[in-house]
Amino acid sequence: MELNTIESHGIGTAAERSAGTDRTAKKVFVKTYGCQMNVYDSQRMTDALAADGYVATDVVEDADLVLLNTCHIREKAAEKVYSELGRIRDMKAERAVAGRELLIGVAGCVAQAEGAEIIRRAPAVDLVIGPQTYHRLPDVLARVRGGEKIVETEYAIEDKFEHLPQPKRAELAKRGVTAFLTVQEGCDKFCTFCVVPYTRGSEVSRPVAQIVAEAERLAEAGVREVTLLGQNVNAWHGVGENGKEWGLGRLLFRLAEIPGLARLRYTTSHPRDMDDELVAAHRDLPALMPYLHLPVQSGSDRILKAMNRRHTARDYLALIERIRAARTDIAMSGDFIVGFPGETDADFEATLQLVREVNYASAFSFKYSPRPGTPGAEMSDHVAEAVKDERLQRLQALLLRQQQDFGLSLVGKTIGTLIEKPGRQAGQKVGRSPWLQPVIVDDKAGGIGDIIDVRITRTGYNSLFAELVWRPRQMRRDG
Repeated sequence: MELNTIESHGIGTAAERSAGTDRTAKKVFVKTYGCQMNVYDSQRMTDALAADGYVATDVVEDADLVLLNTCHIREKAAEKVYSELGRIRDMKAERAVAGRELLIGVAGCVAQAEGAEIIRRAPAVDLVIGPQTYHRLPDVLARVRGGEKIVETEYAIEDKFEHLPQPKRAELAKRGVTAFLTVQEGCDKFCTFCVVPYTRGSEVSRPVAQIVAEAERLAEAGVREVTLLGQNVNAWHGVGENGKEWGLGRLLFRLAEIPGLARLRYTTSHPRDMDDELVAAHRDLPALMPYLHLPVQSGSDRILKAMNRRHTARDYLALIERIRAARTDIAMSGDFIVGFPGETDADFEATLQLVREVNYASAFSFKYSPRPGTPGAEMSDHVAEAVKDERLQRLQALLLRQQQDFGLSLVGKTIGTLIEKPGRQAGQKVGRSPWLQPVIVDDKAGGIGDIIDVRITRTGYNSLFAELVWRPRQMRRDG
């Protein structure tokens, strides 16, 4: 199951990381590819390395250790990593001439999939570590400094979350008023297009007490909104504080009790794991934002069967109807793959029809690309690239119109907005709507961390512009 893909360089901002930092400390630069879970993993790797004396930097030239936290979802993902490693290799060679050390590590899903092949193809790499073993980073680095090349991709027996050091409150505060929190990893669905079960393993859920403790630490550091993460987050189940097994809906109610946490989200979900309790949480829990990312991938039952999705288009539409009956203002997001092997014009038209029926507020759409080792890669009747291109353009045009229409439907309405950060332009701040759109407000509308009521005045390409209606008497923090 796939989370929304992003790419980021480093952790935090250069100004944040340099302030008050010992210039003689070892520095780590982390480049993050892929999904929100990789962003979370990069932060936790940084936490683990802090115990080993490293501080994070956003300037790769300053780093003593460069870590690439990789994603294997997209086509040619591994080749992009090898290309990046070539540039870092040259930097390492220059350092060696100057008598300075630079260590290079590859983490994440490409590390898990490629293993020792990475060191064979890129000998400058010192360590390869999978997403289930990054809590061992300090020990691995000690062995690397002893002259070893390390490949650490076996699935850990121990719970990595129990072995990760907790970041200091000040460190958490630097990361902002929103945070990701991984509650579930892995996938047992085995969709034929997806590599996740092979790189992240089977579905594993963190226990309630562990999740609540981490959420409480985030709230104490000023976090106002938490997004729960998992490859199949709504498959999460764990033993609750009453000794009985809980589902995600019950967990969300428990997290909403934490003082300071005002907003909750979760991603990414599978339609087959959307149970009655979770649907009811959307109806009954004000802290749960009215936005749901629920991938369907195709509107054709024939293609859904070939993808091993184990639901039909009718099943999906009936589920959407139940969710909307529970929460009338909910906005839907989804994932779509066009050009899966064997997809005909009629199959693609069924996808367009489903999109028209659901009317998405946002969505992610991609051309099918074979992932080595997955059943889809071995299928016959692959669709020509030109056909995939044309279909993707038509689908994206429809999805864009729906996204723009949803934004326009909010003009003139008053909505709650969480102020997250300064705007790009002077005199502005950027907030987040309940439906995840950036909201641009006047700098004086409130402080970072405030939840204010604003009236939407107009829309931008991907954002909303608003004027203040109400703000709290007490600012939460200096904006």
